[in-house]
Amino acid sequence: MSSRPDLTARWAGGRHGYPWRAVGAVVVVLLAMVGSGLIGASLKTAESVRPPQPQPLAQARAGTPTSAAPFEDADLDGADPPPVAGLPRSAPTTISIPRIGVNAEIMRLGTNPDGTVQVPPLDQAWLAGWYEPGPSPGEVGNAVIVGHVDSAAIGPAVFFSLGALQPGDTITVNREDGRPANFRVDSVSAHPKNAFPTEQVYGPSDRPGLRVVTCGGQFDEVARSYPDNVVVFASLIE
Repeated sequence: MSSRPDLTARWAGGRHGYPWRAVGAVVVVLLAMVGSGLIGASLKTAESVRPPQPQPLAQARAGTPTSAAPFEDADLDGADPPPVAGLPRSAPTTISIPRIGVNAEIMRLGTNPDGTVQVPPLDQAWLAGWYEPGPSPGEVGNAVIVGHVDSAAIGPAVFFSLGALQPGDTITVNREDGRPANFRVDSVSAHPKNAFPTEQVYGPSDRPGLRVVTCGGQFDEVARSYPDNVVVFASLIE
């Protein structure tokens, strides 16, 4: 990996699936992250390697009933946790997730001329991407960081093990202003792409939050895509 990689984003659609579409600063996910939008292609050199999945999804795939809610914004006693003051806006530079060994550079993502949301290039799938029109990590609101789960070019990608995170795990996003934003994972859930929780991920919030998103489920060899999205919901901590 070069110390200064090419951080040029590419279009998310093509033969791998459907793109995202943005309307102004509000993202409307057509089919969430179908196709190479945040997935990559199948692993040609390690077909038996599969990304870990959040436990409720694994149970559902096995036919085991689960009552786990996809996301809760309250603590265990039912009361909202006290708010944490947000940080001023500053672009993120790196993301660190100790449990799964992630320490990755972050590129800035916007929208393409056709309104689709940019994603990291598949041949640089070790990079994460921040959706720049939204809040920056640490600001009040939901900051969104996305990344591939795998790529035919490099194999397992930056968020290959995202589904292994658990509530209480920590995520640190370093920022250009030198003030790190530290987050605690609230929940990890998986959603079919035609039922992506758009409002919970991109909707407004009066708290500083972070959403980390990749693709998941069993890779569909025919469609050449993953059927689900793995979403990590996290909150800023002191």
